[in-house]
Amino acid sequence: MDKIQNTTVLTNGINMHVASIGAGPRAILFLHGFPELWYTWRHQLLSLSSLGYRCIAPDLRGYGDTDCPAPAAQYTSLHIVGDLVGLLDGLGIQRVFLVGHDWGAIIAWHFCLFRPDRVKALVNTSVPFTPRHPKASLLAGMRAVFGDDFYMCRFQEVGEAEADFGAVETGKLLAKILTSRNPDPPCLPKHVGFRGIPDLPALPSWLTQQDIDYFASKFDRTGFTGALNYYRAIDLSWEVMGPWTGAKVTVPTKFIVGELDITLKFPRMKDYVVGGGMKADVPLLEEVVVLEGVAHFLHEESPQQVTDHIHDFFKDK
Repeated sequence: MDKIQNTTVLTNGINMHVASIGAGPRAILFLHGFPELWYTWRHQLLSLSSLGYRCIAPDLRGYGDTDCPAPAAQYTSLHIVGDLVGLLDGLGIQRVFLVGHDWGAIIAWHFCLFRPDRVKALVNTSVPFTPRHPKASLLAGMRAVFGDDFYMCRFQEVGEAEADFGAVETGKLLAKILTSRNPDPPCLPKHVGFRGIPDLPALPSWLTQQDIDYFASKFDRTGFTGALNYYRAIDLSWEVMGPWTGAKVTVPTKFIVGELDITLKFPRMKDYVVGGGMKADVPLLEEVVVLEGVAHFLHEESPQQVTDHIHDFFKDK
């Protein structure tokens, strides 16, 4: 870990913290999700840099040591992809291999929609591509299916989720989320919230107290508003992405998901992912991998498997 370099790049009007390791023309850009940081890719940074890749993992807008604009309206996919294009420009990189997880996966899909000229190939994890519905946003669709207690809906009111999270020691809260193996989409009544998820008897072997302490130290400093603003900008992202209705992801793609991932429990999603439906929207999708017995945070729970899949896909591209 001492070999990983930490720098700051001015991009798209914000200061972005970037962790990087390795050198050479074959660069991989890693995009983290919620509630994570660049650190979630620590295993892949070390392993893939040793295989000759230049590995780059920023704290996304609103996270960690990157600037955190207050308004949720500044967290649309256009803003986040704009940050990343500016980051590549600042680093002098024209095209990258792209890897995403969770919200990072959503941003990676949209990066490939907006600027396919900047992406050599994509390995995306956990969150499948969701084509823009012409009549309703993703949030509206989730509310219609799961109701107001669905976690994305619970995150909409400014201050409510922050208070829920603040009722639990940050490290314990993050441990609850990162190690959850319940594949059912989270529906949490207000009186229960994330604070009501039972504590773990012990951390699993793949997540150490040192890892939890690192994540917690950053969220204790920044709070969770920046991270929650991604959810609060879902409707606005849907509004401004009208020009991409019907657009397809046209970069070579591999998709990896854990067998116990909550996304496979969303209506019709398993058939879309495993049954071949996603190929219609991602025509250069070459492979879908389901990791047996693995949950949502697959790159931490099964880091070597994920690293091997990334390398196997990128090595000949």
